[in-house]
Amino acid sequence: MTTGQQPRARHIPVRTCVVCREKAGKRALMRVVRTEQGIQVDSSGKLNGRGAYLCERENCWERAMTSDILNKALRTILTAEDREYLRQAKPKP
Repeated sequence: MTTGQQPRARHIPVRTCVVCREKAGKRALMRVVRTEQGIQVDSSGKLNGRGAYLCERENCWERAMTSDILNKALRTILTAEDREYLRQAKPKP
């Protein structure tokens, strides 16, 4: 590094909530993943599978549970068990 140069800013991956379309850092959103074992919430952000991001707003989670938004994003059909699992996994206010 030569004199007078600023250290390079660290890159922060940006993702979009599939419901409200708000952009945020990858760590600020919750990732829902379709894997071979079924639908899972990926807290590590590294599970293999088709993923979709949701922000922590309660109304985004409710819309995701009651509409076809996650079906389209994950390219699957959520079962009643999948929806109940996601209701249990949603962030508490």
